[in-house]
Amino acid sequence: MGDSKKSNVTLKRSLTDAMQEALNAQILMEARSSYSYLAAASWCEKEGYEHSAQYLYTHANEEREHMLKIFRYVNEAGGHAIAPSITNLKYKYDSLRQVFEHILEHEISVTHAINELVDSSFSLKDFATFQFLQWFVTEQREEEKLSRRAVEIFDIIGEKGQGLWLIDKEIGRLDQLAHGGGAK
Repeated sequence: MGDSKKSNVTLKRSLTDAMQEALNAQILMEARSSYSYLAAASWCEKEGYEHSAQYLYTHANEEREHMLKIFRYVNEAGGHAIAPSITNLKYKYDSLRQVFEHILEHEISVTHAINELVDSSFSLKDFATFQFLQWFVTEQREEEKLSRRAVEIFDIIGEKGQGLWLIDKEIGRLDQLAHGGGAK
């Protein structure tokens, strides 16, 4: 059979090769997200933006959790999750705003990747994976919303005078609101 959607589902495995490959690509993307957030957090901390650094450290951990969630799913479905190698990260930024614009662009690309995964799972009639991915669809909407709001804060407050100091504090509040801590 020359069908590229050929099912290799067996008693030991409920994932097709195509879905396993797609999920491993998403594992790589989530790991890259985690390390990108970590690299940005380090830059922010070095530059004195402690609230932004904390926001980014928190999100680095969350992205790692997303990666592990997919990793475990692949293995539990009888597949083989691959631990990714991460290279070519951005470590230097020209401004705090650039950090958050970069994060927003990345989150939008993750949303597109999740949507492609959902579409693939549906096309392959892999409804278990389709259902599993629904959590990621909802989570990505929230990630994008937070990232977009972080960029908007720059326009609302402005970067002149004490603006960057206030922006850093507001990003800290944004992190608290996102995690149920309320504004302080």
